[in-house]
Amino acid sequence: MVLPTGAGKSIVIAELARIAKGRILILTHVKELVAQNAEKVGLLTEKASIYSAGLKQKSTANKTVVASIQSAIKNPAQFSEPYSLVIIDECHRVSSEKESQYQQLLGYLKTQNPEVKLLGLTATPYRLDTGWIYRYHYHGKVGNQQAPAFEQCIFELPLRPLIKRGYLTPPKLFDGLSAQYDFSELTPSASGSYSESQVDALLNLAGRATTAIIKQLIELAQSRQGCIIFAATVRHASEIMALLGQHPAGLITATTPALERDQIIESFKQQELKFLVNVAVLTTGFDAPHVDLIAILRPTASVSLFQQMVGRGLRICEGKTDCLVIDYAANGFDLFFPEVGQTKPDSTSVPVQVHCPVCQFANIFWGKVDDDGDLIEHFGRRCQAIVETRQGKQQCDFRFRSKPCPHCGKENDIAAKVCSHCHQVIIDPDKRLKEVLSQKHHHLFRCQDMLFEHDKDRLRVRYLDIQGNDFSCYFRFNTAAQIKAFYGVFVHSHTKTPGCKQPNLSSVDQVIAAREKFRVPDLLLLKKTKKGWELMERYFDYKGRFQSENKFT
Repeated sequence: MVLPTGAGKSIVIAELARIAKGRILILTHVKELVAQNAEKVGLLTEKASIYSAGLKQKSTANKTVVASIQSAIKNPAQFSEPYSLVIIDECHRVSSEKESQYQQLLGYLKTQNPEVKLLGLTATPYRLDTGWIYRYHYHGKVGNQQAPAFEQCIFELPLRPLIKRGYLTPPKLFDGLSAQYDFSELTPSASGSYSESQVDALLNLAGRATTAIIKQLIELAQSRQGCIIFAATVRHASEIMALLGQHPAGLITATTPALERDQIIESFKQQELKFLVNVAVLTTGFDAPHVDLIAILRPTASVSLFQQMVGRGLRICEGKTDCLVIDYAANGFDLFFPEVGQTKPDSTSVPVQVHCPVCQFANIFWGKVDDDGDLIEHFGRRCQAIVETRQGKQQCDFRFRSKPCPHCGKENDIAAKVCSHCHQVIIDPDKRLKEVLSQKHHHLFRCQDMLFEHDKDRLRVRYLDIQGNDFSCYFRFNTAAQIKAFYGVFVHSHTKTPGCKQPNLSSVDQVIAAREKFRVPDLLLLKKTKKGWELMERYFDYKGRFQSENKFT
């Protein structure tokens, strides 16, 4: 179940514990959520047992047990009585790896009751390293087909209706108002995190920006009840604390002792502290409804983490009319859009809707739009719809972008290593290029730009490399067959919006006018012939080593 932060996951869990006939085990990863869930269970039904070293309680006596996964996995024998239902809060943290803590405990529980049911709840059902955490969505779309932790998403509640009906505080989201960090040159890891040393190195050059940002936050906080500041690194957080000076503020990092952390959080909740600065904590399991100013000073490639940070300020509270959210790191996420299912390509990308030309399913992909909101480009690969076939429910076969199998010719994902049809190994592009370039008379052309020009009655497409060299292709538009060939050879491979209706291009002038609709290939593989250089292959979406190395022959 996907429920936004503040939607009442604890109440949902408590109600399930009330109506369940068998024993219930509720698992989560932080003691704050253990205590919160146990409290809500006690409000709706009989008291729950708590099994958490952090809360200094280890009991499994009652019908409902609320446990931290870290404590439970250390002594699974304490959970030997059969459970009918296991509920995992913040279930996006569940890995499908068999050796992970959650999977080890679930495996043990299944030996006690093979029919035990598993339900996960989260506000963000996506992991940057593995994608969606479910295989299928009840709206009829495919999630993660590889190794998801859950089979099906059975319910999802959007954020906007909760705000509209008054259950959550309206957020007012702004980019940096006085100054902004530029983290665009940094490359995130698979988990969406950034190298602390690289971030610190960049921030060392941004001292003026930090000073301006904190000065502005101090001014804004005068009319606000509570401000949470998400810092990029421990060093960055210390700098922020120094700039806050005499203003009432607390700092929490991963190394803050538990007792000190609890005291700082309690002081902040009691509004004895106006500012709470933290590094990589307080994104989940933290509830301070009076927070009405969120300052994000750290980069993240994870829309899930971004939503979690903003969610700290969306709970309703007396005297609170909105929550001001300022993204000083230019992360560029739209709080109200669902997750797309792939890593965001760049800071200018936004979620876009693209209909499948085969089944008409409305896919959500990363893409780009113009000032009027019209689609310029999308990065979708395959239709996400679940369709009925003779073999049962399957994912729609249409691929917006693909590469052909050299053995059977069928289309595959652009990153596929094994053909999904004939199961033959698809030659790795780097291996293929290495073999070809080892032969004589071949050249790898690294494209930097693409120009469209008149050449008498022909269209000339000029590909330019980094050194200013060019290679040209020519197309005529005198007959219907020549126009069809242009679409087959050029339009379908170069278009920025595959699968969408393409413009009617039947002349050189029309193509030149539509030049912004086409993308530049990364590489051209050329072969020397008696008549000159001949184009063998174009490479799009290429991520291999030949793009950055001068491997010309």
